Amino acid sequence: MLDPMITAATGIEGLDEILAGGLSRGSLFLLEGEPGTGKTTIALQFLMDGARRGEKCLYITLSETPDELRQGAASHGWELDEHIEVFELIPPESILSDEHQQSLLYASDLELVETTKQIFATVDRAKASRVVIDSLSEIRLLAQSSLRYRRQILAIKHYFARHSATVLLLDDLTSEAADKTVHSVAQGVIRLEEIAPEYGAERRRLRVMKYRGQKFRGGFHDFVIKTGGIGVFPRLVSAEHRNRFERRVLSAGIPELDALLGGGVNAGSSTLILGPAGTGKSLVAMTFVMAALTRGEKAALFLFDEELGLLFDRMLGLGIDLEKWQAEGKLFVNQIDAAELSPGEFSHRVCQIVNTQDIKTVVIDSLNGYRASMPEENSLILHIHELLQYLNRHGAATFMTVAQHGLVGDMKTPVDVTYLADTVILLRYFEAIGEVRRAISIIKKRTGRHEPTIREFGIGEDGLTIGEPLTDFHGVLRGVPTYSGSGNPLLQRKPS
Repeated sequence: MLDPMITAATGIEGLDEILAGGLSRGSLFLLEGEPGTGKTTIALQFLMDGARRGEKCLYITLSETPDELRQGAASHGWELDEHIEVFELIPPESILSDEHQQSLLYASDLELVETTKQIFATVDRAKASRVVIDSLSEIRLLAQSSLRYRRQILAIKHYFARHSATVLLLDDLTSEAADKTVHSVAQGVIRLEEIAPEYGAERRRLRVMKYRGQKFRGGFHDFVIKTGGIGVFPRLVSAEHRNRFERRVLSAGIPELDALLGGGVNAGSSTLILGPAGTGKSLVAMTFVMAALTRGEKAALFLFDEELGLLFDRMLGLGIDLEKWQAEGKLFVNQIDAAELSPGEFSHRVCQIVNTQDIKTVVIDSLNGYRASMPEENSLILHIHELLQYLNRHGAATFMTVAQHGLVGDMKTPVDVTYLADTVILLRYFEAIGEVRRAISIIKKRTGRHEPTIREFGIGEDGLTIGEPLTDFHGVLRGVPTYSGSGNPLLQRKPS
């Protein structure tokens, strides 16, 4: 974090992180975005942070009334204190009188000059160190030409530079959106955007387009407007996070599954569990969760697909009491609504829980639901890559499930992340002796040797049961195998 004497913090933790501390003091910044993207809320938080530090702050409004601003602040539970002055700048009635309406150009000339004078006079009187001007579209309309508009902005910049004030200019992009006049003049430019998906809540994101003389975190960053203000979720960069941890082998608690995995999975690695619907992907992941809890470690579940109560009841029927572990503070369960949560906010939530609770086992169930939160598959892969790298570097074992399309034979995967995972567990249905059975195999493990065989497994009242390798079967993964041995090598207990 930079010296508060050098930077003026915005009061929004995630935004200050992106800006490497905040806004350079004594400089002019542009905050632009269409109406409803959150400009006023950010501006108010910027001034409130200054007020908390004992600074004098000024909000000059050309588009909203002071009552409207106070109502907006009240909706977040804020009250503008004596350190924040709200000044509504309106043209004097004399300028709008009949004798001055000789021409539109003449009237606008007078109004522009008078507007600028009022801004300067108000700042001189208030002696504020933080100033917000809302909005530039009004000044742009009065200027009528790009040349006069640029000269006016330069005059405002030079004026505030002499007064050492940190200025935030708001622009709602309602006119001449292609005009980059302020971009070239401002010390920094922050763009707010709102995206309306075909289904679900609107998504908001911001990008620092320019910050002269200061390194910042580029790219798009998700943010939300909620009661209490703006929440910004900086884009996760896993390379910034490195921790030392013991790379030990973690047992699944089932000897046969450990044998398949060459002893177990490694701490600080990721495991992908693939298979069609109903094969038991969640149960396999839950097996590792229970093993971690039994070792005295903490675990976290992030559920996109299954309703929480249903999961608790289903697992209880298999002898796994998740509610007990949750009540003891060992298991953290999050029900994720893909239609309401952006990928950036999800990554932030996962990282926050892992950091604050020292989580060593993380389950994301499933990536199908995660993909629904962001239809752009290329970006999804990058999000997952950064999140997995972050979790790996914190020593957490991560388990992800993906439901494949189809039941037997050729399967289609909606999103291919097999190359990202360190271990891939494949589940399949197959037909044998007039019954539909389940098979499990390990098709990849970066961190050591694994058993190349295919084993049958069943799901019963005691949870997961895994049989011996199906060495005399051929074509199990195709769904209709042939048997070349003698006797019955399948599990004697009929799978449910």
